[in-house]
Amino acid sequence: MGYIFYVMGKSAAGKDTIYKELVRRFPEYGTVRMYTTRPIRDGEQEGVEYYFTDEARLKKLESQGKVIECRTYDTVFGPWSYFTADDGQIDLKQGNYLMIGTLDSYEKMVNYYGNEVMIPLYIYVDDGTRLQRALDREKTQNTPKYAEMCRRFLADEKDFSKERLAACGIDRGYENNDFNTCIQLILKDIEAKGDK
Repeated sequence: MGYIFYVMGKSAAGKDTIYKELVRRFPEYGTVRMYTTRPIRDGEQEGVEYYFTDEARLKKLESQGKVIECRTYDTVFGPWSYFTADDGQIDLKQGNYLMIGTLDSYEKMVNYYGNEVMIPLYIYVDDGTRLQRALDREKTQNTPKYAEMCRRFLADEKDFSKERLAACGIDRGYENNDFNTCIQLILKDIEAKGDK
């Protein structure tokens, strides 16, 4: 039976960069892509960061009972949904997997697959660093969406509160002020668990 190593953190904590590095370091691990109805950002690719889809596909998968978890955010551009589907991407008999998502999606994955296979990798940085990273990233977009960036920043304060983390059984994280130090700690923990 394999594990699902689940990378999560507030926006601009560096979780995407860490996730990509883990995928590079563990090519034998399966990866799981979430779906989203939000527009693709500059630099993103279909099937790499997400499967980009629409409301009609989400409704179809829901009607088939294949949606494990779904979160819909009322953004300044209208509702955007993010969801994980039981679409054949995960077979824990075949080995370990890497995933990236939110605390809400992690919690629902625990409910679906069981606490014993879900390994949380919570990435964090202080709010000032996170806000600067988010601003720097948004400036690179052809059409910066600053209002949405601010909404995400504030929503993450509630979504990743200490109380919510504790309720999900997450009692430690990985501080991402220095990428190399952070990734080494994560690699050590994954290798210890993945070898069992």
